[in-house]
Amino acid sequence: MNAAVAKAISEIQAAFPETPTEIQEDGQGGHLSFSGTSPSGTLHAIQHWIGFRITFQYPYSDVYPHFVRGDLLRKRCALGAGITSGHNFLGRPSLQLSRRSNHLNPQTDTALLKLLKVIQWLRTSP
Repeated sequence: MNAAVAKAISEIQAAFPETPTEIQEDGQGGHLSFSGTSPSGTLHAIQHWIGFRITFQYPYSDVYPHFVRGDLLRKRCALGAGITSGHNFLGRPSLQLSRRSNHLNPQTDTALLKLLKVIQWLRTSP
């Protein structure tokens, strides 16, 4: 794992100090998943996790896509655009969240910032 990926992981762990983090190096970067994260908001209150991969090209590549548990449900409506089912993340059935950064700025668009934006989107999108 290169220094930029390791730094991104450290920043995320520092932002969520009480959230268990699973890290799997893959020789090119790392897969991360957080157990127990609770986006809440428009989602049913169940034990959540969110996962993603940071590739060796980071910070010059987007941290995309993100994944959540495969049985995630919204309280009052369907999951909606940007979420597809039938995926697998680190051996777990998952939904893929398509929240690509179209104008990536490697100086400011960190893996942590992207994660925070994805969590906010999960909390507030209908």
